[in-house]
Amino acid sequence: MADPAIEALSVPANAPAPDPEAEWIATTYAKDEPNLTVRAVVVGMIIGAVMCLSNLYVFFKTGWSMGVTLTACILAFGAFQGLSAVGLAKRPLGVLENNALTTVASGAGYMTGGGNMAAFGALLMVTSARPAAVPMIAWFGVIAALGVFAAIPIKRQLINKEGLAFPTGTATAETIRSMHDAASGGGKAKARALGLAALFGATVAWLRDAMHLVPGTVSLPVLLGGKLLKDWTIALKSEVVLLGGGALMSFRTGWSLLTGGLLTYAVLAPSLVAQGIVKEVSYKAIVAWTLWPGAAILVASGVTSFAFDYKSVARSFSGLARVFRKHDGAEAGITAVECPEWWFPAGFVVLGPMVVALMAWLFHIPVWAGAIAVPLSVLMGFVAARVTGETDVTPTKALGPVTQLLYGVMTPGNLAGNIMSANVTGGIGLHAADLLTTLKTGWLLGAKPRHQLYAQLFGVVAGALVVVPAFSLVIPDPAALGSEAWPAPSCVVWAGVSKAFSGGIGALHPSAKTAVAVGLLLGVALAVLEKLAPKRWIPFLPSPSGLGIAMVIPASNCIAMFLGASVAALLRRFRPAVAKESVVPIASGLIAGESLMGIVIAILLVTGLLQK
Repeated sequence: MADPAIEALSVPANAPAPDPEAEWIATTYAKDEPNLTVRAVVVGMIIGAVMCLSNLYVFFKTGWSMGVTLTACILAFGAFQGLSAVGLAKRPLGVLENNALTTVASGAGYMTGGGNMAAFGALLMVTSARPAAVPMIAWFGVIAALGVFAAIPIKRQLINKEGLAFPTGTATAETIRSMHDAASGGGKAKARALGLAALFGATVAWLRDAMHLVPGTVSLPVLLGGKLLKDWTIALKSEVVLLGGGALMSFRTGWSLLTGGLLTYAVLAPSLVAQGIVKEVSYKAIVAWTLWPGAAILVASGVTSFAFDYKSVARSFSGLARVFRKHDGAEAGITAVECPEWWFPAGFVVLGPMVVALMAWLFHIPVWAGAIAVPLSVLMGFVAARVTGETDVTPTKALGPVTQLLYGVMTPGNLAGNIMSANVTGGIGLHAADLLTTLKTGWLLGAKPRHQLYAQLFGVVAGALVVVPAFSLVIPDPAALGSEAWPAPSCVVWAGVSKAFSGGIGALHPSAKTAVAVGLLLGVALAVLEKLAPKRWIPFLPSPSGLGIAMVIPASNCIAMFLGASVAALLRRFRPAVAKESVVPIASGLIAGESLMGIVIAILLVTGLLQK
């Protein structure tokens, strides 16, 4: 094999840079390998639906939607290993089949993200109207599909030509490669670890919630302000889903959660109760006040971080001309492989009016305001995709409030419209970024882009069909949202921001107004420090997301997630090889096992087969 360094020396200094697309076609593209097979679609939709259920449970517990692609590709590998062992799979799952299957699962599993469930939950918190299931299925499906089509015109620019990192997509490609390397054996080990962790999580949930043999919380018999610590939500929960969620976070986010939770419930809340500002010692009474500074930190830090990425935003707009330019005949090879660019305007023409009609019908948003929302959301989707490609963070926390502010001005007093217009922006942005993340995986593995777009649409259909009825199953009474059992912090924040932008902030207690101002300043300051401080300082700076979320979830959740983050951080520090192979599968298994058992228990309770 030729030495690349010697080859590089033989290239003239003034030689033109190699065309990355032509090089990909020649060296990486695997045109003859199966991609989107029937079995990949079926299993992908099943895994995606399962992960959608799991993410729904986790979202209302923690406020986060957990990553789908890494867990899905491990589950897919393990599932086909099992099917092969019993003779139901005649041939092994291929690398590109796994990639397509993972794309289907990602489209379904992320139906809880992008503001979808935050908006739906917030809608039920601020209005008594509950839209019928079928229109809401159509709502989420159409928004997600429009996000899929919005990714088409920018894929070549961001992935093929600029080679943006899309870190999760790159990590997924590496994971799929390593699992399918027969010599490594890593795939079986990861699948086994995930399965055992899921079994453990499901067992704990059954013993706790169905058999009542495991306590839900354990707390020290210590008084604070004349009340037990558990009354201030300071306790250790037996919900392993929180441990798993913490393990998938950075240690910085974990210790920020712990710090924010203890400051909120051990320092701030007792002071508020002593002054008579908060009337009782309960989670719901405390969070009715703390949500305001918490939301302020989240919104201010999100918008500030987004502003710091102005270069990405500028490149998004300046790159549009390159995106829509005419391609010459020399690009015939790549254009025959990529999704045709006319698919984007065609999808826009078909789906855009459907979004506007649903906005007017379901949420009484004027047609003219809805007509503004669609192109605005697609444009923001372009921006969100680039920011995701460069940072691995889709800026929903920034784009949502910006849209809520705009619609607070355009349609004052319409709380439902204010929330759901932001859902359009968040949903389109997230699903465009999600498809581009999986397309990055496909680019690295040599997959067919068209097959991945089809795969994402299959996933969108599965996710939309699952998420609405699953919401009703998990949260039969929307009054439970914002409770200690279902903190739903993102729903609480979205509802609060909507009320504030619709004029509700004037009714707040003066102390809450002051807290909002302090939260805004703190959010801006932390985001500025995060961007300007030397990299070696970053682990020691509080995470604004961690602090903000800590003010709207119980302290017990913060403690559990901190423990999960701590164990994962210790493994990464002292046993990096073990951490690389085990942290993601075990954490994902704990989340999947408990959350799915939680869904099963909810079904048994609703049907009367299990008594509380």
